[in-house]
Amino acid sequence: MPRAIDPNPAYKRAMVVVAHADDAEYGCSGSVAKLVREGIEVVYVLCTDGSKGSDDPEDTQESLSAVRKQEQIEAGKVLGLKTVEFLGFPDSELEPTLVLRKAIAREIRRHKPDILICQNPTRSLEIAGYVGHPDHQAAGEAALSAVYPTARDRLTYPDLLEEGFEPHKVREVWVMLGPERGDFFNELEEEDMKKAVAALKSHESQVQYPEVDARMREWRGRTGAKVGFKFAEAFKVFTLG
Repeated sequence: MPRAIDPNPAYKRAMVVVAHADDAEYGCSGSVAKLVREGIEVVYVLCTDGSKGSDDPEDTQESLSAVRKQEQIEAGKVLGLKTVEFLGFPDSELEPTLVLRKAIAREIRRHKPDILICQNPTRSLEIAGYVGHPDHQAAGEAALSAVYPTARDRLTYPDLLEEGFEPHKVREVWVMLGPERGDFFNELEEEDMKKAVAALKSHESQVQYPEVDARMREWRGRTGAKVGFKFAEAFKVFTLG
């Protein structure tokens, strides 16, 4: 039975781990806006350098990466993020390796989130005309593995201790999903939607269609309708011991 998300009021920090600039804006930016509005500190961790997502023959990997990094910083300002961490792995080549897992675990230990939001680690085939991006799956798998056990266990990567990063236990994980597969739904207010749309529009190199506002409202509206909300985002939520 689908349920509404009701975060523990003791939670103070959240982290969003995604593959690319704009992934979080498409997947969970309304929830991020809501978390910030409710006083929770939010950090983004971007796994790739964003150097491949362009059909413009004038772009180079270096120029595109720089543009997408700045666009994500601007989107973060709209949402009120504490900071954005860029891990810099090559775009379209991401794999859930131990190197990636360790890099994410380092950021978990650095920022100590109570809530971690990540992408679906499995290929989703529910959306017509879209077969999923392998980087998204890799980022989701690596993030979940970083939460448990890597960030938690003292004896895993003792060099992180030498860097000053003590183990940290994430309390909740929210995996981004569509309304068909989610079991927790986060209701969004109009102000959350406005910030979500504005943040997505910051990604000018990627968002090149004029009806972005209408599409975002349609997507969030369809998700909300599943549980009687005007707007919502859907997740699979795990409360960890």
